[in-house]
Amino acid sequence: MSYDPANIFARILRGELPAHVVEETEHTLTFMDIMPKANGHALVIPKEDAPNIYDISDGALRNLITQVKRVAKASKLAYPGNGIRVIQLNGSEAGQSVFHLHFHVIPSADGMNFGFHGGASADEASLAEHAQRLKQALATFA
Repeated sequence: MSYDPANIFARILRGELPAHVVEETEHTLTFMDIMPKANGHALVIPKEDAPNIYDISDGALRNLITQVKRVAKASKLAYPGNGIRVIQLNGSEAGQSVFHLHFHVIPSADGMNFGFHGGASADEASLAEHAQRLKQALATFA
């Protein structure tokens, strides 16, 4: 699959679209999902142009998964009592709707049953609040 530089995550990386950024590293960007499945639903994306897990370089994938682990640990700290779902989809057949490789990190309580994408956008204040909670938790893993 070829990479489409007009996809929404590429536009966020270039600063063309706003995002509630939790953390930016040399190789990754972590931000809040605007259609969250749960409070604290974050996305972690690589800065390398890769539509899926098959097309990313090994080095970029190592950096990405290291950040996913950090965000999962921070989510566990920021949302105690929840498990953490880490979800990654490849191809429209699997439910991928944005073709820039990304991981969902979602705090999840017992009994939560949901698909992969939210149905409605969250309000700005809620996204900002949850971004701040995760930022504070990530600071403990510096």
